[in-house]
Amino acid sequence: MRRRPTALLTAAAVAVALAGCSSAGTAADVALPAGVALPPVDAALDYQLGGSSPVPEGAGIVVRDSSDEPAAGAYGICYVNAFQTQPGATRPDDLLVQGDDGPLVDPGWPDEHLLDASTPAKRAAVAARQATTIDRCADAGYRAVELDNLDSWTRSAGALDADDALALAALLVDHAHDRGLAVAQKNAADLGTRGRDEAGFDLAIAEECDRWDECTALTDVYGPHVLDVEYVDDLRDTTEGACARIQSLDPAPRGVVRDRGLVPAGEDGYARAAC
Repeated sequence: MRRRPTALLTAAAVAVALAGCSSAGTAADVALPAGVALPPVDAALDYQLGGSSPVPEGAGIVVRDSSDEPAAGAYGICYVNAFQTQPGATRPDDLLVQGDDGPLVDPGWPDEHLLDASTPAKRAAVAARQATTIDRCADAGYRAVELDNLDSWTRSAGALDADDALALAALLVDHAHDRGLAVAQKNAADLGTRGRDEAGFDLAIAEECDRWDECTALTDVYGPHVLDVEYVDDLRDTTEGACARIQSLDPAPRGVVRDRGLVPAGEDGYARAAC
């Protein structure tokens, strides 16, 4: 899933952002559950959601979709569309956020519906279904999961809020930890420390944190355990400029510049540069 932050936040999101600014400080060292390990801090990143490729030289961390096998010889992170439906997937209507004309869709991804996290019962039901994908990641040999669309509440027309999202995230994080997986917060830098402290996320994966000047908002919370993918079609300036800015941060995220479609190596449009 490729997501760009909206230019304007909702009032609820602004409140969350201000709360995060007031509470965020130096990244804390949080004890990991037994059997859970974070990605190596000295390894480069590759982001392969559009299809598997051979592991590039120097890359020790590879993100792939939950339908793919983890990359041999690398720390594997498994992509899970945790807060919305996968394209073509069906869910009971009572687990989908409902609008005036039926289940709400993501405006940027109209084949995805928003999962309803508005009550404890609905969160438990959604978490039970998503746990099967997390289990598949663990059984395949992945070391971590990336839970995408944490920010779906911002597209819910007020049906959901950040509290709902974090409460569902906490259920998913607990299950992933029980399966020996680290868990990455995806985007939602405006949450400040809440993702770590309330949901239990261990690291963060950002899209375009250089483009949108959000990298330090995440490294303030997760220290060096931040991974970032920039897209070559929408950089502030150049690949070299993006990598230089990312590498100048202390701590610095592990960054990679990719083509927007994340196509496999050898296909038309493929682009990759490690930061």
